[in-house]
Amino acid sequence: MLLSPHRRLAVGAGVALVAALAGTLVPATQAAAAQAPARTAATTAPAPDMAGITAALDAAMANGAPGAMARYSGPEGVRSRAVGVMDRVAGEGMDVRSRFRIGSVSKTFSTVVLLQLVDEGRLELDQPVNRYLPGLLPDDRITVRHLLTHRSGLADYTDPMFEHTVPGFEAVRNRVFTYQELVDLSLALPRTTEPGVSYKYSNANFVVVGMLIEKLTGRPVADAYQRRIFKPLKLRGTSYVHPDTRIAGPHVKGYLHPDEEGAPLVDSTEQTVSWAQSAGAVISTTADLDTFMSALMRGRLLSPASLDAMTTVTPTDTTNTRFYGLGLRRYDLSCGTQVYGHTGTVQGFYTYAFATRDGRRSVSALANTSNHGAANTALGGTLEAAFCGSAKKPPVSARSLQSAPSATDRPAERDLPERH
Repeated sequence: MLLSPHRRLAVGAGVALVAALAGTLVPATQAAAAQAPARTAATTAPAPDMAGITAALDAAMANGAPGAMARYSGPEGVRSRAVGVMDRVAGEGMDVRSRFRIGSVSKTFSTVVLLQLVDEGRLELDQPVNRYLPGLLPDDRITVRHLLTHRSGLADYTDPMFEHTVPGFEAVRNRVFTYQELVDLSLALPRTTEPGVSYKYSNANFVVVGMLIEKLTGRPVADAYQRRIFKPLKLRGTSYVHPDTRIAGPHVKGYLHPDEEGAPLVDSTEQTVSWAQSAGAVISTTADLDTFMSALMRGRLLSPASLDAMTTVTPTDTTNTRFYGLGLRRYDLSCGTQVYGHTGTVQGFYTYAFATRDGRRSVSALANTSNHGAANTALGGTLEAAFCGSAKKPPVSARSLQSAPSATDRPAERDLPERH
């Protein structure tokens, strides 16, 4: 069903416009107003269950991950846990300070940049994509909002690309695609739904988002990330280096599970991630992801109207256990807490990055494997332990906490057959 139209997000308050153009954060007073209603409720939040977080990390390892780690930030301070190794050859232990590929969590970064452009009056969510990128799409009914909510009907080109996990990956590991080539791959496939009718996850949506960002700014998407998010928030461990294959500085190595049972893991660390780009090629750390998600929820990056639009979610399946807004997921946990963020999978890495709506509590977690959905589901247990503490109920069903087999999540689809 088509989303109810949000009020038009034209030019925000003058101060927000100036802040965005200057590459600075939304003023503290405006940010406080954006998340003030939720602040009181957070004062009674339970303390994180660090033993439960460790158990979730251990479970990820038991299900095929060489290592796993999580970092919690909240009123109690910062707490972190790490198990296993981040380099199987060197035997180096997992280190929460290390960088890693965040996969589809990149979609939230891309959404923030696009919504800042909305705040500046440079585009409107409910206008056709073809208004800004003339002739790109075959249907003028597809709007910018449809891209951000995965309701465009554009097919996910990663389905055939990674039908065979390791051969598919090796075919694109060092390849450099243009945005247009990726869009063409999507358009060569049947469309999945009429525009606005239903949710269908597709990386093609956020490839087009990257094209919009570059068209409206006249600069590479890397520049927009750096000027609008990385630098203002001082995310020193976060980067977008496409098409370089390397991860600078201390970093976690990622390991891809082949389709064949018992086959050796494939070191998938070095790759261009050009097949994803603005849909999944950002590199970060657990600390930077906590900072980013907390700042976003506190209203430091967007106007109140844009943040409200971003966090207005609809169910992505008939069970009402998963929700999606604008480039943002919402999970409803067993204790009643709602958390916002995104999941990510890029070959060799599973990531969770979530925060409460008031931004006071956040958790980021990583397991250095992919194409092994049991490890992904186990890692999701960090959310229950972090946000529900000892009040958490018995393990939430795998269905409610499985992360999306997205762009970056396609390799896990054999274990997580339902897209969401």
